[in-house]
Amino acid sequence: MNEDVKYWVAFNNIPGIGRVRLGQLESYFGGLERAWKAQPGELKRAGLDIGALRAINEKRGDIDPDNEMSRLERLGIKVLTSNDKAYPRRLREIYDFPPVLYEKGELKPEDEWCVAVVGTRRATVYGRQITEEITADLARSKITIVSGLAKGIDTIAHRSALEAGGRTIAVFASGLDIVYPAENQKLSQDIMENGALLSEYPPGTRPRAENFPRRNRILSGLSLGVLVTEAGEGSGAMITAADAIEQDREVFAVPGSVLSPASRGANRLIQKGEAKLVREYTDILEELNLMAVERQIEMREILPESETESVLLKQLGGEPSHIDEVCRKSGLPAATVSSTLAMMELKGMVRQVGTMNYVLVKELRQEYRVKVE
Repeated sequence: MNEDVKYWVAFNNIPGIGRVRLGQLESYFGGLERAWKAQPGELKRAGLDIGALRAINEKRGDIDPDNEMSRLERLGIKVLTSNDKAYPRRLREIYDFPPVLYEKGELKPEDEWCVAVVGTRRATVYGRQITEEITADLARSKITIVSGLAKGIDTIAHRSALEAGGRTIAVFASGLDIVYPAENQKLSQDIMENGALLSEYPPGTRPRAENFPRRNRILSGLSLGVLVTEAGEGSGAMITAADAIEQDREVFAVPGSVLSPASRGANRLIQKGEAKLVREYTDILEELNLMAVERQIEMREILPESETESVLLKQLGGEPSHIDEVCRKSGLPAATVSSTLAMMELKGMVRQVGTMNYVLVKELRQEYRVKVE
């Protein structure tokens, strides 16, 4: 692990030191280790205001970066900084992205295709049914479901995704060692095994009321779009929808009875033209151009993992090529070509047709060669 990570974690334990101030420190000092060890005068020259300087001065002596990392390891929590390649690409695009993400479970490349599903904590029978149906269909279409683990619609969305054999991500408004509500402890374990738990808050952070609106910007920031299945006006789901609009994400809403308070928020979004009306999951897939996500995921799994594989793919096509010809055209040693082709055959990238003659699989002929030429 990059040694600088522990200083990101240490600074993240100081209230008021967020994305902007960390950026100032990293830019001025060239790394957060030097910033952590800097004197107040140096920190001031880095551009920190009096409030930030006071917070660092009051808290820094109580925080040991090595102890913080040991605590995370004991809790089974991983750390992603906004500089990490594994940090969610789409989340990094929003203005107020969290500089540090704590993670349990595992984010995967296919989670790039994700939709947030949010709504009221007091779901009606209608809200439960429509959330279950749409979420399960999205999950079966290889769309990762993002939600906030709250009671009601959030819980229904997570469970429906898992029961459909899909992946789901829960974003906490507390530290990852505090499951809220407590009744979702088992659900959080299931999500870890088939998705990820994420939080910007250090372990030990209680789920305070002010954390939930800030959490909501992460729900929408991670996602291609936000679906409001059932929500009253002024609810947390409406805050998430507003965040999505500000972040230039798509917003979707399921219409409900004009007589139901639980549907007033969703109906209002549709009425104002801020959300697209959704009757079934295909309305979302079509709007986001995600009808072929499963095929895109399959293609990503067989794209080259090394420069050698990439070179060899360029030498192959629909007509059989003998290994000697591949060696000559690629300029690679015979032993390298032979071992790499054998591995590529196991991965389903090429097929051997006849003795030592190879062709690209049909999918790569159609997809990969277009990308590399």
